[in-house]
Amino acid sequence: MPVAAMPTPPEPRLRPATPADAADLARLVDLASEGLTRHFWARMAEPGEDVFAVGVRRAARGDGAFSWRNAVMAEIDGAVAGGLVTYRIGDAPEPVDEAPPIAQPLLALENQALGTQYVNVIATYAPFRGRGVATALLREADRRDAGRAGLSLIVADANAVARRLYEGFGFAERARRPIVKDDWLCDSTEWVLMLRPAR
Repeated sequence: MPVAAMPTPPEPRLRPATPADAADLARLVDLASEGLTRHFWARMAEPGEDVFAVGVRRAARGDGAFSWRNAVMAEIDGAVAGGLVTYRIGDAPEPVDEAPPIAQPLLALENQALGTQYVNVIATYAPFRGRGVATALLREADRRDAGRAGLSLIVADANAVARRLYEGFGFAERARRPIVKDDWLCDSTEWVLMLRPAR
């Protein structure tokens, strides 16, 4: 008796984000940053304002780096499976000393990737991992770069799974900076800048 073939899982479908995706974007950036963004949002919250609401408000803006305008959503079977926030880093370095200490190592690394298409957020919800979501989103970031200056991203050193994914996509480590933790808790000790040359 022949064995029935297993159905092929559906491929992720990518679409531009809209303001209605702000809550998912806030959850995904918090996931990608291992809670660091929540640390920043807590300092931006108005008295009595929920920390997560700050993230939703920021994602719903039409301007700024972390905005729905810079985002792409991945869907599987109509459900949001993951998301990407990517934009081009400017050609002039940002002043590092004016930033809060916890952000200074990140800015210092971004200043070593001037002109690149920066993958600020890439995250997949746990139930959808292993289904090609992150790879599809990296391809979209590559499409947005269009061979101009290459891709860049920053990952925590303890996130070995993500680093292997990026290396498989052609990223290589460029520089490291110690993480300034303040009162944010994480298992990592260094931020790692990874670059993928233009193709």
